[in-house]
Amino acid sequence: MTTVTLGLSGAVGHDPAAAVFIDGELIAAIEEERLIRRKHAKGELPFHSARHCLQIAGLKPSDVNQIAIPYAPVSLFNKARWHYAYRHWYAPDRSVDSVLNGNRRYRRYRKELNQLLEKLQIRSDKVKIIPVEHQLAHASSCYHLNESSQKTAIFCNDSKGEYSNIFLGYGENGKIVRVKEFYNPDSLCGMYAALTDYLGFDTLDGEFKVMGIAAFGDPNKYDLSYLAHLKGNNFRVDNTLIGTVGLRRYKAKSKGHYFSQKLVDLLGPRRVGNLVDDPYVHYAAAVQKLYEDLAAQLVVHYLSDILQETGRLAIAGTGSMNIRLNQRLQSLPMVKELIVHPACSDSGTAIGAASYAIRESGVKTSAVKNMYLGPSYTTAQCIEACKANRDKPLWEVLENPFEKAAELLAEGHILAWFRGRMEFGARALGNRSILADPTQAEVTGKLNNQVKFREPWRPYSASVLESVADEFAETQTRDKYMCLSVTVSDAWRKKYPSIIHIDGTTRAQIVDSDSSPDFHKLLSCFQKKSGHGMLINATLNRPGEALVCSPEDAVSMFLGTDLDYLIMEDILVRRREEPETW
Repeated sequence: MTTVTLGLSGAVGHDPAAAVFIDGELIAAIEEERLIRRKHAKGELPFHSARHCLQIAGLKPSDVNQIAIPYAPVSLFNKARWHYAYRHWYAPDRSVDSVLNGNRRYRRYRKELNQLLEKLQIRSDKVKIIPVEHQLAHASSCYHLNESSQKTAIFCNDSKGEYSNIFLGYGENGKIVRVKEFYNPDSLCGMYAALTDYLGFDTLDGEFKVMGIAAFGDPNKYDLSYLAHLKGNNFRVDNTLIGTVGLRRYKAKSKGHYFSQKLVDLLGPRRVGNLVDDPYVHYAAAVQKLYEDLAAQLVVHYLSDILQETGRLAIAGTGSMNIRLNQRLQSLPMVKELIVHPACSDSGTAIGAASYAIRESGVKTSAVKNMYLGPSYTTAQCIEACKANRDKPLWEVLENPFEKAAELLAEGHILAWFRGRMEFGARALGNRSILADPTQAEVTGKLNNQVKFREPWRPYSASVLESVADEFAETQTRDKYMCLSVTVSDAWRKKYPSIIHIDGTTRAQIVDSDSSPDFHKLLSCFQKKSGHGMLINATLNRPGEALVCSPEDAVSMFLGTDLDYLIMEDILVRRREEPETW
């Protein structure tokens, strides 16, 4: 009998998503933000994404056998609830509520889930609902979809679950075994988020800016080691400084922050002015170094036996979006193979909860070939999107869109590229991308001025043909998902400065014909035309928006920028010239 598993995320209030498995094969996965056009889709549940996943899979709501959710009840006798209560003793209302009403959020989520299933026309009395602990869902997303006969060490570094935010364990023969967990408020991600907030950014997105600017600072100029420490088996943050709750939180303009007044007294005022100024740029460098040091220490302390045996390390959780940390973990002498889940933030727990439930039933999940898991559209639908747009862009059908794209890119144009199924996860992987020739001297300035409006110190990512990867990077890394920071060879740093950070690294996607045939074809055409097997690859969206999903989204985004051209499936789109006015 065929088993259809629907995985749903969104229990922690952001990044809802849905994923559908038929038996052990992942068929579709979509983030809700892409469909409702609101980044992170805070406060939403994955209604549209679940519906679209079922449509892609050719399934009816009644075909769903089981629903897996990445959130589970926590027993009164579980030390997580008592740890939280003990560590928040200064806020008695939070402590008592944690002990006596610790499943309040889970009960609320189940109520919301029942309402969601009713909207989806899935009868809750006809399906099996499987709650999966949040960190186990993260662990499953990176382990079960990359399962090996060898034992695999697992490190989940996350912001928020039921209570647990750091998971250290291993996978063996399909089973995930806990070695150690740490609970709120003792969180590496929480520490980084608190400094992100202090440095003047919103969490969930601002961490990337802190990570980027860290390379410009001196990590040893200011000592932030008092924020958190690992001594023996005891990892703690100083929650009188960060991760504070209640009346101890620093407040400004009636908004509570993730740190206390005591931290402000130590570091000075919350950032006002330029991030590259002293001391803020050095604080960013210091917290990045502390973050990497503590994560590496945790992995070595708890997982060294497993790593010495097999060398395999799988990582997930929101903290695994930090590509410099991932590079640090890969450089550990014991690590021979690093596996990073491409959608390692909370959206990926839709996949992880489902894969965990499936593996627990005894069915092995199939390895994922790529992350093109969303909807696709025909050329006819792309044409209709152009016709329906009020600005009536010009369009023409192309005989060979790959050759035309390569020609435009070689001429120095910036190109919006829309083809195939939408990517799942935070990275544009060549199906919803903005592309440019990295040899053009002014290309990053044009990208910033025409579309992205990013800080000038932030380099762009690269997509590189597998055939030239050995020349490109100093390591033998074959990262298909832009999950790692890699050190670029000296020769290529000089050739392609637009994609190189100040520390000589970049975030790169290695493109092969097996996992990404269309994008590989485009890169190959560009290589023949220009002699360069690489393109700048940025996400197809405007600042603050979710990645483009549909042709209508793509046309609207294109016309709302100064991009030169848009290729959607087999059509080339241009804007109409404005009539001259006198």
